[in-house]
Amino acid sequence: MRAYFLFLILFMTATVIRGQDQPNVILLFADDAGYADFGFQGSKIMHTPHLDRLAEQSVRCTQGYVSDPTCGPSRAGIITGRYQQKFGFEENNVPGFMSDVSAADGAEMGIPLSEQTIGEYMKSIGYKTAFFGKWHVGGADRFHPTKRGFDEFYGFRGGARSYFEYPSEPRDELNKMECGFGKYKEPKSYLTDELGKQACKFIKKNKKKPFFAFVSFNAVHTPMDATPEDLAKFPNLQGNRKIVAAMTLALDRACGQILEQLTKLGLDDNTIVVFTNDNGGPTDKNASSNYPLSGTKSNHLEGGIRVPYLIKWPAVLPANTSYDYPVSTLDLLPTFFQAGGGQIETDSNLDGVNIIPYLTGQQSGRPHQVLYWKKQARAAIRDGDYKLIRYPDRPAELYHIVDDPRELTDLSAQQPDRVKKMYKMIFEWESTLERPRWLLKRKFENVDIDRMDEYRDQSKFFKSERGE
Repeated sequence: MRAYFLFLILFMTATVIRGQDQPNVILLFADDAGYADFGFQGSKIMHTPHLDRLAEQSVRCTQGYVSDPTCGPSRAGIITGRYQQKFGFEENNVPGFMSDVSAADGAEMGIPLSEQTIGEYMKSIGYKTAFFGKWHVGGADRFHPTKRGFDEFYGFRGGARSYFEYPSEPRDELNKMECGFGKYKEPKSYLTDELGKQACKFIKKNKKKPFFAFVSFNAVHTPMDATPEDLAKFPNLQGNRKIVAAMTLALDRACGQILEQLTKLGLDDNTIVVFTNDNGGPTDKNASSNYPLSGTKSNHLEGGIRVPYLIKWPAVLPANTSYDYPVSTLDLLPTFFQAGGGQIETDSNLDGVNIIPYLTGQQSGRPHQVLYWKKQARAAIRDGDYKLIRYPDRPAELYHIVDDPRELTDLSAQQPDRVKKMYKMIFEWESTLERPRWLLKRKFENVDIDRMDEYRDQSKFFKSERGE
């Protein structure tokens, strides 16, 4: 029976491609959301009905990872399908955080033009492409989305902006809203809603041809902006926890708009929809919860690098199922490209893999035996179910992640040979990387490590929400 099912999946997939009915692709991408802050992730506080419904229709990847625990580098990995350290995009790309020795202004902190982007990959196989929202991988004109493979752009080039119309010029011109290239116009409605509306327009306009929409919400990244109507839905919450709940509600509503547009246009069955996030939630900045995982944005604990990860493709993937081996956001580019009929050469320099055969059961084993993370002297490696974290100021730590996802039981003293082996694997991988194009100021490296220690155990921050 299993063999018949696998044959059927293969036949359906081949028929889709051979019939030139390439699947549409939509990437719904949140910003700084907490691992636990969705109904489908177990939250009883957040209202996310549309994303919860999407989860019921999707494969839920329970061990989804990003390639970096901060915004810009994580995006650079997704957009290229490569570890961003391989082209020097290792550090955060917020100019004020960068060392004067290697600092470039925000406009110059971009993905090198030598790298092929996900937009360029999808255009090469006939897709109409669009990018909505936060770009944050280069503000100079040569890095602009419309010059990096996207036919349409509605968003901002920088990393964080108001969710409301600026009454005057913003301090950072990279955070002005832009339609196309060089046409600046501030949104008249709440930005999260506006991004959903613009994505819906693109879908309707291109309903008769294959399209790829990268919807890069800035929600729920700071500033903490929410509408009075959304805030009123959470009378029992206070402070930033109340605001992040309202912002998450708006994020869910915008995603719902897009999903409903697909249904209205009859595009549901053959559209791949992915929902994920750029890194773990920064609990200290936006009151997001990564429980039960330890840590936050900017560190290599699970709460910094493990994210919600849903993928729906009704024509091919089983609904309401889970996949428990590690996958990465590096996998999105090759997955989308090959689903659309593209061929990736065996000697490709991509670090991601097409995960569709793994999700259907056509291919057994792990998509990745090894995953890596690095920021300056800090690094981490996951080899199978073991994870090693390397620090500049203390001994390395070793965890068995499947048995100990909260990373509370350090096994390094018990397994010194494994520590030595994995430490060496990190060093060998680092030898393949380019030097960083810019460097974080040392004081911010210390801030990240202090933040890791303070938020290592998230259970103490959200006890009331869990009824404790």
